[in-house]
Amino acid sequence: MVTVGQLLEKKGHDLYCVAPEEPVLRAMEIMATREVGALLVMDGGEMIGVISERDYARKVILMNRSSRDTPVRDIMSSPVLSVAPEDTIHHCMEVMTGKRVRHLPVVAGGKVLGVLSIGDLVKALLHEQSEQIQQLQRYIAG
Repeated sequence: MVTVGQLLEKKGHDLYCVAPEEPVLRAMEIMATREVGALLVMDGGEMIGVISERDYARKVILMNRSSRDTPVRDIMSSPVLSVAPEDTIHHCMEVMTGKRVRHLPVVAGGKVLGVLSIGDLVKALLHEQSEQIQQLQRYIAG
């Protein structure tokens, strides 16, 4: 079974962050530039939240707020759900579907190692299933 740590090794450990006092517009610019759907909200070296496109849509657009005048801290999701490198991708899928989140930071020893998206997990699960099917086909044919 594939672990979060193994998946991060393939995906990479890039972290895209924003400070809590930054305007939401800045967070949206970073997401667009980096082509990601969420950013970690970091205060110094501490992860205090996550801001996602969903937060923007629900807490800025629908509430008729200004992206320029609203600080990230006002709309970020907090507390943050996270997983550990030894967790499995199946566990991550259970957390994401159960809590209805699309991004999970990976944390070990209080340090953020990376972020997994629902897309990362679906891709990994499809690859895992494909390998299992090939193994079964070889077993049946052999």
